[in-house]
Amino acid sequence: MQWAEHLKTINHHKKLVMELCFKVGLYRQGLLHDLSKYHPVEFLVGAKYYQGNRSPNAAEREQKDYSTAWLHHKGRNKHHLEYWIDYGLEGDHAMTGMKMPVRYVVEMFCDRVAASKNYRGAAYTDADAYEYYEHSKDHYLIHPETARLLVFLLKMLRDNGEEKTLLYIKYKILKHR
Repeated sequence: MQWAEHLKTINHHKKLVMELCFKVGLYRQGLLHDLSKYHPVEFLVGAKYYQGNRSPNAAEREQKDYSTAWLHHKGRNKHHLEYWIDYGLEGDHAMTGMKMPVRYVVEMFCDRVAASKNYRGAAYTDADAYEYYEHSKDHYLIHPETARLLVFLLKMLRDNGEEKTLLYIKYKILKHR
């Protein structure tokens, strides 16, 4: 019955992201968020490697040295910074992070908050998403402006709470009236 627990986790995560996206006015993105997780390439891996306290993609990666589910997922979801990695135009044309449109940075923020809530459960605090970013940032290929906006929002959440941060995003970042 691991598949049922995995489905429950996906559904809960999608619900959390949808609620956050709706609060900032990103209705379409909230509805369409992570639909690829229901595709067999992602869902079957998730069901097989489900653990409940972390991404099944990490477990698949540990066993195979790569994750088919993650490779599928990141290539179809624009709210992941990995979607925006391309060859740079400068110098040696090394791989680099491209600037993400603001609405996808905001969805990435919502995704990170929802993932923290999903995996941390009752232990969740508004600092969790920022702390996860800080722990992982050294290996990210992310455009400096994208990183600045994401870190700004994660720190705002940590320091001022969810309600104030979402209102700021809605009225100052996305400029909804």
